[in-house]
This record gives sequence, C-alpha cells and structure tokens, in this order.
Amino acid sequence: MSENNKQHHKLIIVGSGPAGYTAAIYAARANLNPVMIAGYQKGGQLTTTSDIENYPGFPEGRDGNELVMDMEKQARKFNTEIIEDEVTKVELGERPFKVYTYDKEFSCDSLIIATGATARYLGNESEAKFKGRGVSACATCDGFFFKDKDVAVIGGGDTAIEEAIFLTNFCSKVYLMHRRDELRASKPMQERAFKNPKIEVLWNTELDEVLGGDMGPLEDVRVFNNKTGEKRKIGVKGLFIAVGHKPNTDIFKDFLDLDENNYLITKPDSTYTNIPGVFACGDVMDSKYRQAITAAGTGCMAALDTERWLADQE
Repeated sequence: MSENNKQHHKLIIVGSGPAGYTAAIYAARANLNPVMIAGYQKGGQLTTTSDIENYPGFPEGRDGNELVMDMEKQARKFNTEIIEDEVTKVELGERPFKVYTYDKEFSCDSLIIATGATARYLGNESEAKFKGRGVSACATCDGFFFKDKDVAVIGGGDTAIEEAIFLTNFCSKVYLMHRRDELRASKPMQERAFKNPKIEVLWNTELDEVLGGDMGPLEDVRVFNNKTGEKRKIGVKGLFIAVGHKPNTDIFKDFLDLDENNYLITKPDSTYTNIPGVFACGDVMDSKYRQAITAAGTGCMAALDTERWLADQE
C-alpha cells in the first residue's frame, strides 16, 4: 500500500449512528481531531426508522434519517472528519493501532468502536418490502404506532416474549408466532405470556407473505402452519420480528473480548475494552437496551474515557 494511502490520527471512530456521532461531537470539542469511518450503513439502524417519538427534544417526533443527518452536521460543525468507507480489518495487538479499509491504511493512538448491531430478519421478500411501513424489529421503538390494533410477533425466545408483553400495553391483541410447538424462552417468561389475556400463541406457524399496496402500509399478514400446510390471514396491522440481533464484531474477535452472543465486553461503568486505548459504545456492546438515546449516552462516555486515557498517556 502506497504511503499516500496511509494516515495517522489521534483518534479514529469506527461506525456512525447515535453512538458514533455523539462520540465524535464530544471528542471534537475536546480537540482530539477525531476521524470517523462511517461504515456501510451510514447512520446505523435509525436510518430504517421513519418515525421516532421517544428521542428527547422532539415533541412532534422525528424521522430517523433526518435525526442522524443532524447528528452528522453537528459532528462536522466541530471539525470531525467523516470518511464514507468501510473498515475491513484491524490490528490491535500493539500501538499505534492499525485500521484498514478496502484501499487505505490508517493508524491511531486510540480507537472508539461504534459499529452497532444488525437486527436479524427472516429473509422473506415481502418482509423486506414493508420494513419501516408496518414491519419492525423494535417494539419499544414502534409499538406506540399500533395503539388499539392487532399485531403479530415472530420469535420464541425471551426477547420475543418481552416484545409481545410490551405491545399489550398499546395493542388490542398480540399474536406470538413460533415455528415450533414449544418456546425457547425461560419458564418465567413463558408463564407471563400464557397468563396475558391479550397474547395468543400460534404454534408451528411461519410467515408466508406480508400484504399491502405497493407503497404500503402493511394491511395484513398471511401465515402457514408448517404441519398441515394451511394458509390464512390473521388480521393484523403490524408485524414485529424478534429473532435476535447480530453485533457487528467480526473484525474485532481476534483481539477483543466478546460475550457468548458476540457483543463486545466493556469494563464495569466504563467503555474500556480489554485493550487499553480501545473503547466501545452503542449497540455493539449493549444487548439489553438497544435504544438511540442509550447509544448516544455511551458514545459520550467513550469520548470522555478516550480523552482521559490519552491525557494519562501524555
């Protein structure tokens, strides 16, 4: 790789979204001159959310794309350099750390990882068509939009039941669809679901097609019983996919500690990873809350931790 394609920086932030942009804003205001490599999905999961009503400061709600665009403008205002590229490899065994894109090599004194997590979907063509228009992977984010309506949740683990129970706060009825004849969720969670009069479990049931016009929104969902082959519409206006998230940690696994679900492990009450000078924030290290506001909060923490750590090195 030519010397023209090699750059050194005090701080590199890998990934964007609320965590990355917040880290950039705080780091830039602390004169750390951060460089952000934004990643393949610039702005993160918020770019797939059309209406956000629970982010403080926007009483009328906010479009997800517009919100992250404003975050980007704010980061640029304080002279964050944003590179629209994807990191393909890192070397964190010694300092300075090495970060590679497809055609460039970067080195840095400190690194903030904000690569987020990707919601798992089923891969159904119609599911993709109505994503953000009735199909969601976050009940906490979008449940309120289905007040007094019938909805369905797909999944069989604790997360699926948590989503279903949460949705009963707004929705008239919640169908919990599972492709098997028993749930994977813990016994206490199953008992909560079975006791809730608004939840009906559809056993051995899978998604056949999400129905609606070309421009949306979702009008109904057709399902099929994988034992009998019977197909039917279930009369819902929303579909929530709760089959898990995949943290975007593949390029870090040779260097950083991961938990059993491949989320980055940070030290208690901090964003420090197991390697000094490498910090993690947002959904890449948070499998519990997964909200824009909590991601932004940990982005702030990562920038403050980085600033203090760099000051200690000097």
